[in-house]
Amino acid sequence: MIAIKNCRYYRDEVLVSNDSVLIRDGKIIEISNKEVPSGYKVIDAEGALLTAGFTELQIYGSGGPLFSAYATADTLAQMDEDLISKGTTGFLACVATNSPSVVQASIEAAKAYRGDARGFLGLHLEGPYLNPKRLGAHVPEFVEKATLDGLKKLLDFAEGTVRMMTIAAELQDDDVIQYLLDNDVLLSLGHSDASFAQATEAYNKGVKTTTHLFNAMPSIHHRAPNLPTAVFNHPTAMSSIIADGMHVDFEVVKMASRIMKERLFLITDAVTACDVGPYKHRLEGEKFVTADGTLSGSNITLLQAVENCVKYCGITLPQALKMASLYPDNLLNGMNVRDAAQVERPADLLLISDDLKLKKVFVKGVEHLVAIN
Repeated sequence: MIAIKNCRYYRDEVLVSNDSVLIRDGKIIEISNKEVPSGYKVIDAEGALLTAGFTELQIYGSGGPLFSAYATADTLAQMDEDLISKGTTGFLACVATNSPSVVQASIEAAKAYRGDARGFLGLHLEGPYLNPKRLGAHVPEFVEKATLDGLKKLLDFAEGTVRMMTIAAELQDDDVIQYLLDNDVLLSLGHSDASFAQATEAYNKGVKTTTHLFNAMPSIHHRAPNLPTAVFNHPTAMSSIIADGMHVDFEVVKMASRIMKERLFLITDAVTACDVGPYKHRLEGEKFVTADGTLSGSNITLLQAVENCVKYCGITLPQALKMASLYPDNLLNGMNVRDAAQVERPADLLLISDDLKLKKVFVKGVEHLVAIN
């Protein structure tokens, strides 16, 4: 049992100070300014900001080898450790359009590691059911149309480890989409050339979100509205966005946030340097590119994405923090948690200084080492 005292946190975007948060059995059980009961280990936050741990729904590598190139439980453990140390307490390991053998190995690694996982939540398959017109850095030779029989075999083998899939819904049959929805796979419309009508139809069928807004999709056209306009106009459809200033200009992130509000959340889409397999990434300045110079993943953390939103996009700090934590977490788990400090929610928490430096990380109430800033 631990008590975090003298912290500040946002409740309905209003800053609250000097409360204590009591944690027992991995959950927040009380928030008050009363005396901490006996039996609790007291941690003095010294006025630091308490926020929910970050949830990353799309990341390829962190702290070492790229997952798809070295698809093992050890790689997932390395990602887990590195991401927690940087404030990401929950993540989906992403696998791009790849060979069946790599997808199978990734699923085997996920099944082998999930019993030991701390922040690892499962897999996000970004492909292979994409639109060949909008592949970005994805390898075209592995792209295919989904079949119901193929998906049944995939999900049976995955045993619940495939939590999310990016698909070009305009190219998939209705029974395929319905099967994925019936099996609780979070569907995201991405690497898609969907028209406004096609994208809206996908969202209405149950596709809940969109992959890296503005990347690998058509640009907004004033006489031919398409995917970005559809997600802007839809009442519930969400989208991820990469706020590194290179995948999307900060002014466009600002515009998207003003339009979508709580429907927009942050991902890093981060990769690590790799020189084997079909996805070879090299760091070029502050971004990763493939061998032919195509922009691939980012080189930021979610905390850096939050900082970019505040510094360059006119997004308030409480909103930016929710974009990295509560919004993606609620989307993945079908919840509607509104605040970081909320009784009964898991105690995946961060303490952050005024200059947005990470001070402490807690996963289910257990403190973890923080990476050196």
